Amino acid sequence: MKLFVCSTTESKNVVKSTRFAGYIALRPEESEGYNFAHEAIPVTNKKVGRKFKVSLWRHSYNTVGSVVLHKKASKLFPIIEPILRAYGIPEDFKYIPLVESGLKSGVSPKGAAGLWQFMPQTARDYGLRVGGGQDDRLNVRKSTIAACKYLRELYGVFNSWTLTAAAYNGGSPRIRHAINHKNQGNYYYMSLNRETASYVYKLIAMKEVIKKPKDYGYHNVYASYLQPAELLAVN
Repeated sequence: MKLFVCSTTESKNVVKSTRFAGYIALRPEESEGYNFAHEAIPVTNKKVGRKFKVSLWRHSYNTVGSVVLHKKASKLFPIIEPILRAYGIPEDFKYIPLVESGLKSGVSPKGAAGLWQFMPQTARDYGLRVGGGQDDRLNVRKSTIAACKYLRELYGVFNSWTLTAAAYNGGSPRIRHAINHKNQGNYYYMSLNRETASYVYKLIAMKEVIKKPKDYGYHNVYASYLQPAELLAVN
C-alpha cells in the first residue's frame, strides 16, 4: 500500500515496535555542521559529499527561482513546531512538508494529499477522517499529529531519526531490507531506490536554504510578506 507519492509504506499494524539496537546512529560532526536531527551527514566521504552538494544546488534560488518555500515555512512552522515538540519529534522533521508538497497542491495522481502526503487508508489508520465530504489530510494541525504518531512508531523500529525519515519516504520494509553488515544501518551507505536514497539529502538541503537563505541566493525573502515575529520585535 502506498502512503506517499513516491514511497511504499504500510498500515498501522505493520510497523512493529521492536528496536534494532544494532543500528549505529551517526554522530554530529561539529566542524562540518550538516546534520539531520543531530545525526551528522558524513560529507567527508566523497560520494556523500558530492550528492549533498548536488542537493544543495537543486534547492538554491538559481534552480528554484522562487521564494514560495520560504513563504510556506513562515506560515506553517509556527503550527508544526509545537506539535513536533509535544510528541518528542526533532524539529528538523518540519522540513518534510516542504519536501513532500512544497511546490505542489491538491491530490497527487496516486491519491496522496496534504502537507504530509498521506494516502487515504493510511491517513485513516492514524486517526484522520477521509471521505464523506471531509479530508483531514488537508488540515495542518490534524495531519501533523497523525504524522508524528507514525514517525514515533518508525523511530521505535529503527532507533535512528535519519532512518526514520528514510522509512517515512520509502517504507520500513525497504529500509529494513537495505540494512546489512557492510553499511551497519548507516543511511548514507545504503543501496536504495533513487527517491529514498536522495530523501534525507533533500531534507538537509531544505533546512540549509530555509535557515540561511542568502547563502543560497535567496535575497530579501521576507520583502513580499510579513516578517516573522522575532524580526518584528527587533524593528
